[in-house]
Amino acid sequence: MMEQTISHDRKEETIEAKARWFQSLSLDERMEVLCDFTDIALTINPKIQDKKDAQQAQGRIQIITKT
Repeated sequence: MMEQTISHDRKEETIEAKARWFQSLSLDERMEVLCDFTDIALTINPKIQDKKDAQQAQGRIQIITKT
């Protein structure tokens, strides 16, 4: 079961910290998080499942972060 805690430490907000948290979850817990995010997305925009505006990305995608 996911441990639900409250923290006010900015170090826990980094992408690396979030990745470590996600990797610490079991497969069942990861699927639960995925389902929760999907439910949120569908609540905000129910038409997202229509995929009528989806376009395939061309070339490579690079994620840039400001340090």
